[in-house]
Amino acid sequence: MVGSAHDGPTALRCVEELAPDVLLADIEMPLLTGLEVAAELRRAGSSTRVVIVTTFARPGYLRRAMDAGVAGYLLKDRPVEELAAAVRTVHGGGRAIDPTLAVHAWSEPDPLTDRERAVLRLAGEGQTSAAIGAVLGLSEGTVRNYLSEAIGKVGAENRTEAARIARDRGWL
Repeated sequence: MVGSAHDGPTALRCVEELAPDVLLADIEMPLLTGLEVAAELRRAGSSTRVVIVTTFARPGYLRRAMDAGVAGYLLKDRPVEELAAAVRTVHGGGRAIDPTLAVHAWSEPDPLTDRERAVLRLAGEGQTSAAIGAVLGLSEGTVRNYLSEAIGKVGAENRTEAARIARDRGWL
């Protein structure tokens, strides 16, 4: 172990400064999620391989993690020997994905676009359409259109229910 971080931005700085072979990250981290950290490392061309270790056994999260370029996705409740073996596999250039979760990940695809996901995440936090538009640089009408599409795609009655459904399925 060469370092530790308490939030996403600190994790990015540690990777930049320490250049670890493998980064263990959680989905839920303050300021930037583990998925956002993985995606940023991928965009930056980092050679550090990312393993998500989480309690979230949701297929949507696994699909998003794979899209972000993670090399491993493991559940925290696995025996420590399995986790250690998975880290060694990733370090050696392989992938380590929880097998049960992998099967389910392909059965329920994420219907949301990145923009619908961003709008829905902010709506789920209680933001108004005007506030969401200000944050994302969109007009209120465009925000309403994205929300309407997201609500329809997840089969919800309103923005709050849509955000809850999407979060429960690992799409946010």
